[in-house]
Amino acid sequence: MTYLNFPKQFMWGGATAANQLEGAYREDGKGLSIADALPQGKARFDLVNEPDFDWTIDESNYRYPNHRGIDHYHHFKEDIKLFSEMGFKCYRFSIAWSRIFPEGDEKTPNMAGLAFYDAVIAECLKYGIEPIITISHYEMPLHLVTKYGGWKNKQLIGFYKRFAETVLTRYFKQVKYWMTFNEINSALAFPVMSQGLVKSNGAADKRNIFQAWHNQFVAGAEAVKIGHQLDQNLQIGCMLLYATTYSYDANPVNQLATLQQNQAFNFFCGDVQVRGEYPAYTDALLDQYGIKLTDLDFSAAELALLKQHPVDYIGFSYYMSAVVETIQKDHAEVGGNLLSGIKNPFLEASEWGWQIDPIGLRIALNQLYDRYRKPLFIVENGLGAVDQPDSNGEIHDDYRIDYLKQHIEQIGAAIHDGVDVMGYTPWGCIDLVSASTGQMSKRYGFIYVDLDDAGQGTLKRSKKKSFDWYRQVIASNGADLDS
Repeated sequence: MTYLNFPKQFMWGGATAANQLEGAYREDGKGLSIADALPQGKARFDLVNEPDFDWTIDESNYRYPNHRGIDHYHHFKEDIKLFSEMGFKCYRFSIAWSRIFPEGDEKTPNMAGLAFYDAVIAECLKYGIEPIITISHYEMPLHLVTKYGGWKNKQLIGFYKRFAETVLTRYFKQVKYWMTFNEINSALAFPVMSQGLVKSNGAADKRNIFQAWHNQFVAGAEAVKIGHQLDQNLQIGCMLLYATTYSYDANPVNQLATLQQNQAFNFFCGDVQVRGEYPAYTDALLDQYGIKLTDLDFSAAELALLKQHPVDYIGFSYYMSAVVETIQKDHAEVGGNLLSGIKNPFLEASEWGWQIDPIGLRIALNQLYDRYRKPLFIVENGLGAVDQPDSNGEIHDDYRIDYLKQHIEQIGAAIHDGVDVMGYTPWGCIDLVSASTGQMSKRYGFIYVDLDDAGQGTLKRSKKKSFDWYRQVIASNGADLDS
């Protein structure tokens, strides 16, 4: 059966990140971020994990698409107006840390950077769009990596606290919903974007990743504390990358491995930030990597802070599910959201190998709500695809409509199951630079941006077929999904 009785207050919208669409990477005093130093291409992550990678921007050999993005910095009014035409109730975006504190360790903020976000927030509110802000979304100041070594250094707690306090204090009257760190758990497999760690500064040592997580947990709790001191009604959430995970078969060995994979990837970071304490399986998890909790630098005061200031809700991204198999070694593999894995024979995959599993989203919502009993917000979901304009310049992206329709149906089913779902903001509501490949050709948006992988194009915005379809979905509060 199809259940499409969404709550009246359900927040429909879209999501982006500053480093993937703003551009203007050195304009108005902005400093370099780690995203600015990531070259384009499917091998970008292999490159940054070379032992001698030192974050040098080498424009003679590589393209850096984040430098221009889609020039949202100069087009934000046009873009937000298009969002309002779709009927957005909310818009999730991030504040570029290096636009506010260019090096990350300054005592005073860059006022030009704050003025930009003053204008963005005002433009959202002008159209009745609720801003939802991610404080740190894969764009920490590069200086905090090259000088301090990234998040494994406890000094970053203070730098982040200053940044969070600056933006929370400035915007708390206009912005009710916040998230501390984007996809914080992704660091288990790939810590460069969320922790600033690569092989050359310690990524190969899992102790550094767990230390960086602890420092981020403390920093996030500081943000929650600051926000609630400003207004106890502020909603400050964490944000996870969630991949519903299945055992390949009923073999108890694979079932146990699936349990352990869920603990390590899907639940550990959420357990600490939502429950306010390290879970019972922490020692067993660390032991898998030859680490003990006592190897980490933490204090009783920090543990008390975590307990006293847990998050208010859980935001998460969902693009695909995963399969665990530890016995056979000859399975076909597929790509994924920063992760690859075993092919599920029951699922189809996108052009980039991401396995499409709408029912997995219903399972994810039930698993998270059963575990935490806090409101859930699906802040990323979508289909990356090559969109080709026809002879009339129109894009008939029925494949995207079908993907989103199936996932929205499963959200409705989860709400019927009793899950408290706050809202849904599909990823890349306007075409932007892909985080995983640095490509423009991997498009997610309802709005097409005329720009190719070589950086050529007019930047003209145009509506895809999915634009009008999503407008209809929002206008009907999810009741009309027909295309």
